[in-house]
Amino acid sequence: MNAQTQIFFIPGAAGQLECALDLPDSTQFPTPRGLALVAHPHPLYGGTMDNKVAQTLARGFLALGYVTARMNFRGVGGSAGTHDEGRGETDDMALLLQHMRDLYPGLPLALGGFSFGTFVQSQLQQRLIAANPGTAAERLVLVGTAAGKWPMPTVPANTILIHGELDDTIPLTAVFDWARPQDIPVIVIPGADHFFHRRLQHIKNLMVEMWRP
Repeated sequence: MNAQTQIFFIPGAAGQLECALDLPDSTQFPTPRGLALVAHPHPLYGGTMDNKVAQTLARGFLALGYVTARMNFRGVGGSAGTHDEGRGETDDMALLLQHMRDLYPGLPLALGGFSFGTFVQSQLQQRLIAANPGTAAERLVLVGTAAGKWPMPTVPANTILIHGELDDTIPLTAVFDWARPQDIPVIVIPGADHFFHRRLQHIKNLMVEMWRP
């Protein structure tokens, strides 16, 4: 993502997992504001932790002062294993979370995901709530939410949902149908497709504008 990105590996159930760590500007944030994990789109369709939307989510968290970590899911890049339809990927994200909490204990947690990554992160959030609500993320940012593609669980009321008007991979109507019973607003970017071509700047801008200390 940038010259300061640190690549590291952690052990997973299916083998080593390739991860990336970015730190916020220490002159602006002498003490990190929180810890954020970002999940990438579907690995069987070219999704990696270097996906442009995933990187934009990471940049948004960095601008907010969050220590930010990403992971290549099983079978992607330097990560071992094969795609596990979200089950193993959620397990692996939980391992990354534990690793990061060991390094940066006590920081508030935020979760961000794009497309398939929104399914993984919302599942992780439900798992954290069930185990101990005090360990759950304080807020989620979900872009191109995978409603209708995978069985998306409910998410907290303060979740930031961003979707492209012209998304033909995950139709906007499917996101509305999922969000409506939860009474969660959906931010629609006019003219944006699934990958937010020429619209990426809106994701970071919205994150920074909508976040609350």
